[in-house]
Amino acid sequence: MKKGFIGLVFLWVTQICCAQFSLRSDQPIKLACDNAEEKVVQTALKLFIRDYQSVFSASAAVDARQGNIIVGTVGKSPLLKAVSADVSALTGKKQAFLLQVLPDGKLLVAGSDSHGTAYGIMELSRLIGVSPWEWWADVTPEKKTSFVLSAEYQTLQSPSVEYRGIFINDEDWGLMPWSSQTYEPSDIKGHIGPKTNARIFELLLRLRANTYWPAMHECTLPFFLTEGNRKVAEEYGIFIGSSHCEPMVCSAAGEWRRRGQGDYDYVNNSASVYKFWEDRVKEVAQQGNIYTLGMRGVHDGQMQGAKTVAEQKAVLERVLKDQRGLLQKYVNKDVTAIPQAFIPYKEVLDIYNAGLQVPDDVTLIWCDDNYGYIRHFPTAEERARKGGNGIYYHVSYWGRPHDYLWLGTFSPYLLHQQMKLAYDRGIQKMWVLNVGDIKPAEYQIELFLDMAWNIDEVNEIGVTAHLKSWLGREFGSNCAEELLPAMEAHYQLSYIRKPEFMGNTREEERDPKYKVIKDLPWSEQTISERLRSYTVLSDVVERMESNIPADRQDAYFQLVKYPVQAAAQMNRKILTAQLARHSKADWKQSDAAFDSIASLTQQYNSLQNGKWNRMMDFQPRKLSVFKRVEHTAATEPMVTDRKMLCKWNAMECTYGKPVPYEGLGYERKAAGIRKGSSLTFAFDDYGKDSVEVEIRLLPSHPLDEKQLRFAISVDEAVPQTVSYETKGRSEEWKENVLRNQAIRKVTLPINKQASHKLVITALDEGVVLDQVILY
Repeated sequence: MKKGFIGLVFLWVTQICCAQFSLRSDQPIKLACDNAEEKVVQTALKLFIRDYQSVFSASAAVDARQGNIIVGTVGKSPLLKAVSADVSALTGKKQAFLLQVLPDGKLLVAGSDSHGTAYGIMELSRLIGVSPWEWWADVTPEKKTSFVLSAEYQTLQSPSVEYRGIFINDEDWGLMPWSSQTYEPSDIKGHIGPKTNARIFELLLRLRANTYWPAMHECTLPFFLTEGNRKVAEEYGIFIGSSHCEPMVCSAAGEWRRRGQGDYDYVNNSASVYKFWEDRVKEVAQQGNIYTLGMRGVHDGQMQGAKTVAEQKAVLERVLKDQRGLLQKYVNKDVTAIPQAFIPYKEVLDIYNAGLQVPDDVTLIWCDDNYGYIRHFPTAEERARKGGNGIYYHVSYWGRPHDYLWLGTFSPYLLHQQMKLAYDRGIQKMWVLNVGDIKPAEYQIELFLDMAWNIDEVNEIGVTAHLKSWLGREFGSNCAEELLPAMEAHYQLSYIRKPEFMGNTREEERDPKYKVIKDLPWSEQTISERLRSYTVLSDVVERMESNIPADRQDAYFQLVKYPVQAAAQMNRKILTAQLARHSKADWKQSDAAFDSIASLTQQYNSLQNGKWNRMMDFQPRKLSVFKRVEHTAATEPMVTDRKMLCKWNAMECTYGKPVPYEGLGYERKAAGIRKGSSLTFAFDDYGKDSVEVEIRLLPSHPLDEKQLRFAISVDEAVPQTVSYETKGRSEEWKENVLRNQAIRKVTLPINKQASHKLVITALDEGVVLDQVILY
């Protein structure tokens, strides 16, 4: 009896000391949070209160002293002193948070700073089932009757990259008309105001991001000239930065004609340009900004007033000195404490390579080639800089050889491979993603920012598991099982050729022939196989729609159905037109596909009673590829496939240790070859004295040296050295990025013997082999 009584007491005490944290649909809650917490924390609390109401149909309120959830920032909140929890793990970390169930069953949300506290609050929203895309993709939160965290629950998180965010760009056909005419109607031309930016910043807060480069085309009223924008940035804790052609958070493209005098020229009009920068710095000195240093021409043009690299270098040296002086005068006497960036982009990279000295505390921001392949990785000296290194990366682009502004088909596998490489090579201070209009690049945005937040976690599970988890969160685990292969196929087909590239046209070329839709170098068999693949893919997406809950149907259309079926119809439009030019198909099929794209887009813009009206334009810039294909007859025959002797993907090598890269390659079996290592492919003799070898590689850029080379040989023959790096925007580079392969062909002699071994050896770091074909 006595033992039983003791046991009951022990159980009772254990339950008290180790109570779980729970929420119920009939339970109003309070969040204890000191009134002195900064604005970003107060904003996050408001979002959580809204989320709690959506999920539990119950109220939540903030109390300065007590509550079911205790929220506080280390060193600022007196509430943390009263809880029995060790928060020392947050010491010395930036933007970190701790969520922990306390012995009394309450939940602690503690941050190392105000950003960390806000991210901790948003983590709780995620835990109760609210998607970061709750508003931006209409992922309606699922109603719940209860939610429980075990007594042992604890999570400590901090970012891998300090500054993480997005760049709104090429907003002319999406975000700007939607904002200024639909979401936030205004008589002011090109208005993207605080209501829109508050929604963007909410998304960034939910995605644990803190950096924003505002839209800057001439069609848009600049961010800092729009009343209310600065205030919402402060409320959401967003650091405002700017791209390579917008120094000192001044949008030269939109502001110089409004605020400047004379030419935007620091050689012949430096006083006016200096005042242009000075006025802005004085205006925003108390705000959280990341100041881009340097200077280019108005709207991504080359610097005025200096022609040679030496002249440009002399101007930039003076510019950097003067800009730093402004920061020191108006922002902080300790100029090294101010976040600053320098972006060696286009001709500025030549100036930097000519010896331009950038102050050590300034972050160097490197760039990809606009098609996802990073052009420069930091040297040992650059990695050692106090300011560190950053990246400006694209999943949307306007420019040569062709835009891809319409559909968010950028390969998540390429994004992961390149960004992991960037991180591993010291690019860890700032990551900014060019996202176009945000929609429809939702998944790529989240993958990018998840990597920036916790790169180890994403690396550990891989992109496929990450994508499956994302689909499961938005549409349920059962739907995710069937949707995953479809989305993988969608990205793979677009990896081979993006929908925007299907017309075999070019942009920003003088010769008018590049504006004319023409045949791709594909055989009838290749075209038929691709069309069949898209038909299967489109059918799966159509069939799965009936399994999606009613309140997620609009989300499904935005995140899955529209991008997949629009890509399918674009391929059908262009490829059946190619067949029709050769009398192998009916032109009606191509015309019907054009009509289907227009119908799908109209449906997109009608969702949620017109909420997204003007967001989606299937003809950005009215390029040739987006139009109905003109009915013409071919003057040259279609290509035919050559008979292959052998074909291997890199991962199918006979010998060697390929470095696997998940999801990369035409058949998702590309692999890296470490410098000095070889991959061997064995094949039988076929009675000839030579063999033609076609080597297909990722069109990446050198990692360390200025070259990308491999050696190739058959059997014991002397190896041939082959280079495949490209320079600037060469013709070869253009072809490489459009087809997403760099190709080299060599003919090798072979001796008569029963079998042969083809050996490919990497002579430089960064060689990624996709396929090898023998003819």
